[in-house]
Amino acid sequence: MGYTFDAKDTKDKLIAWIRDWFEENGKGCNAIIGISGGKDSSVCAALCVEALGKDRVIGVLMPNLKQDDIDDSYQLVNHLGIKNFTIPISVAVAGIHNQLEHEGIEVSAQTTMNLPPRIRMSVLYAVSQSMNGRVINTCNLSEDWVGYSTRYGDSVGDMSPLSRLTVQEVKAIGKELNLPANLVDKVPADGLCQKTDEDNLGFTYEALDKYIREGVCEDAEVKARIDYLHEKNKFKLELMPVFEYKEN
Repeated sequence: MGYTFDAKDTKDKLIAWIRDWFEENGKGCNAIIGISGGKDSSVCAALCVEALGKDRVIGVLMPNLKQDDIDDSYQLVNHLGIKNFTIPISVAVAGIHNQLEHEGIEVSAQTTMNLPPRIRMSVLYAVSQSMNGRVINTCNLSEDWVGYSTRYGDSVGDMSPLSRLTVQEVKAIGKELNLPANLVDKVPADGLCQKTDEDNLGFTYEALDKYIREGVCEDAEVKARIDYLHEKNKFKLELMPVFEYKEN
């Protein structure tokens, strides 16, 4: 028998888990979520509203210059009725970029791509510490599996509802939460290099999710690429290595 996923049961367990976590790790605190307009942040925000009530969920929109899909972010916060703030990051990004160049540092393409999500996480923690909050990580298992996140950017947070759920599973939960279909089924893109996730990865999330859950991938080249990315990016999910000092 093939793998099956019970979206309603998982949704209910997630809501209970979020509620319990906040009771133990932030009683009375607010959930602080970066709202991108995609399915992951939408599902996380909706789950937190169910678990904590909309008055304890705060959405933070962080455009970098012009964000073509920012209307999706506003649609989500209005749909949920949550408090939200728009904090543009373009001045901070440009300031750091310009200062690096001023110091004679040739800014790499990787730096240019990963600086915005790292600044966004700094903004989320600034909001969190100013508004009695806990930062919600919005990564899913599929992204984490192949390292499709920015270390110390969108890869971190105080708690993570979706890190053990694939893209297909997150979408199923989004439908159970009655989120707008255009947000749940939106083609995922990183917002960094004007390409979709699947363009960058070289395979579909559907193929990746099937491989994760069933160990099946008919395309040998795709399987090899998934395995390569998984091994290459494992370090992103591990604690920072430390020297274990032992007394003589």
